[in-house]
Amino acid sequence: MNPLQSPGTPAEVDFKGWSDAPASAQLLAFGNLSASGSSLEIQAWLNDVRNSSLPPVIGKVYRGDVTDAQVRTFAHQFADEIIGKLSGGLPGIASTQVAFVSNRSGNKEIWVMDYDGENQHQLTQLHTISLTPRWSPDASRIAFTCYAQPGSGSVLTAQICIESMTTNRLISWPRFRGTNASPAWSPDGSQIMFMSSMYGNPELFMTDASGARPKRLTYSNGANTSPSWNPKTGQQVAFVSDRGGIPQLYTMNSDGSNQVKIDLADKGYVIDPAWSPNGQLLAFSWRRPNGNYDLYVMEIVSHELVELTRDAARNERPSWAPDGRHLVFESTRTGTRQIWSMLADGTDARQLTKLGQNESPNWSPK
Repeated sequence: MNPLQSPGTPAEVDFKGWSDAPASAQLLAFGNLSASGSSLEIQAWLNDVRNSSLPPVIGKVYRGDVTDAQVRTFAHQFADEIIGKLSGGLPGIASTQVAFVSNRSGNKEIWVMDYDGENQHQLTQLHTISLTPRWSPDASRIAFTCYAQPGSGSVLTAQICIESMTTNRLISWPRFRGTNASPAWSPDGSQIMFMSSMYGNPELFMTDASGARPKRLTYSNGANTSPSWNPKTGQQVAFVSDRGGIPQLYTMNSDGSNQVKIDLADKGYVIDPAWSPNGQLLAFSWRRPNGNYDLYVMEIVSHELVELTRDAARNERPSWAPDGRHLVFESTRTGTRQIWSMLADGTDARQLTKLGQNESPNWSPK
């Protein structure tokens, strides 16, 4: 049993009641909410109940409009403050979002939801096909693969589109010949790497963030796609190429030099590489010769592997949370394609979407 009275201010905290058994608490989060007209104020504290002489570990005041959404936002911000204090500055994920693709409106459009699956809402209204959303490092834009009308006629071609999160409109971006897909932002947000067949073969290209000055990075006999930038160094890129016959994992420098195949212990298809925030781990989906697509994490220096999923279904498109402790991914384990989250060791899997078919999640960086 906890103390019967829930404190609303630090003066009301029963330090002994919370620190003694059976509560045996070390830290206590509490606060109060007041509303006047359309104005909301929340006071929130985190106290060390084992030392009553210490000031609150956290003391915050949140002010905004009286709406359920605003209260939820403030609660998430306070949760992130607590995580930051307890982890020595590690970012919390309560205020983050996940972009994904859903067909529930009749077409594949880009949708966004809170980290826990709440507040799912449609972002794009292109009424064609939208794929592979990727947040910019400042979370102000989402680059994705779109099938846009090329200006005349009815031919749909895959292009790169960019949606502004501030205006909820598409940002002008050039169209290139052929198929253009799988955009990836550089860690500083100044460049975008993507796959394009503008010269015939699907190769990796890089432009600045406005789409200007495309530079070709790969020259091979196979298709090259799914670039993922090392967020820590900004110098190393993982990608997928079938230049050796089947899709395999490669790394290169961000200028296209030093392209190296990563040899795994077994053959099979490797797709969807994603770097961890600390730049030390690569998550990817791997279909070994005798199995299904499952998710793995590899330490980039030692190439040590950990298998995260072992299901009789497809598990693909991993994306890291900014805390490096959670992953989001798509899975067909329930019979339909849905978005799931889990801890980075593969435990605590949780289904986030249920309506329609949902795929290609990407966790916002903040």
